[in-house]
Amino acid sequence: MTTTADRPVVTTPPLDRSDKVRVHRTKPRVFSVGLPLAVYLLFTLVPFYWMIVFAFRPAGSNSMLPWPITLDHFDTVWNTLGFSFFFKNSLIVAGLSLVLTTFVALATGYALARFKFRAKIPLVMALLCSQFVPGAMLLIPLFQVFREMGLVNNLFGLIVADTVFQLPLAAMLMAGFISQIPVELEEAAMVDGCSRLKAFRIIMLPLLRPGLIAVGSFAFIGSWNNFLFGLMFISSQDKFTLPVGLSYTIGSYNVDFGVLAAGGLIAAVPVVAVFAVIQKYLVQGLSAGAVKG
Repeated sequence: MTTTADRPVVTTPPLDRSDKVRVHRTKPRVFSVGLPLAVYLLFTLVPFYWMIVFAFRPAGSNSMLPWPITLDHFDTVWNTLGFSFFFKNSLIVAGLSLVLTTFVALATGYALARFKFRAKIPLVMALLCSQFVPGAMLLIPLFQVFREMGLVNNLFGLIVADTVFQLPLAAMLMAGFISQIPVELEEAAMVDGCSRLKAFRIIMLPLLRPGLIAVGSFAFIGSWNNFLFGLMFISSQDKFTLPVGLSYTIGSYNVDFGVLAAGGLIAAVPVVAVFAVIQKYLVQGLSAGAVKG
């Protein structure tokens, strides 16, 4: 029979200085990191929750939960108010703006990153300074130009306006992405017999995929959410985009919150879905273009 005195005594080794510091720093991280993140998520997600509640609960209900669920608001928005046409118009404008912005930004960024020319610094300064000018200040002169060119009340004019205003930031981001890729890779391909264009297509484009996705994402979301240009340049209801169509759900004396929330969900779902799919590439692209090597 063994007694308590015969049992081996297990001793815990003392914590060294690094372990003590780690334990000391773990506890405050709950308050310094976790609490601000929780407050931020609460501040961000509560409006989305109420939008879902208003969109799915019946009209006149005061329930805190979307129950019983109804799709009447979505039917009104999509079929009665013409959101099916607004959605198609926004998709056309945002898609073509994405393609044009990405293509021109790619060419501009490559020129800024790979070539040296006399007007390089003034061009970069002009691109940066253009970001300081609010778009509202240029509405009147831009409207005059578009009217002379026949681009008023035309989706192509809206595409041009969105592309022009998103191009400076996109070009600077693309120049940062291209600067991260060693120029020796292109030079090696050209030594092997490739032209500059072929070397760019074979070597650069696959490496630039995260950057292209990041720039294209900003171009798409900026064009999709652009309300001011759509309101000023489009007058026909069948050519409205989703932000403009949403504004017309607000009456002079009353607001149908169910219809407005349903329209807001329709406008938000495609953007959320796109960002959920490309999140990995977006983070890679923003990290690659953040620091110039």
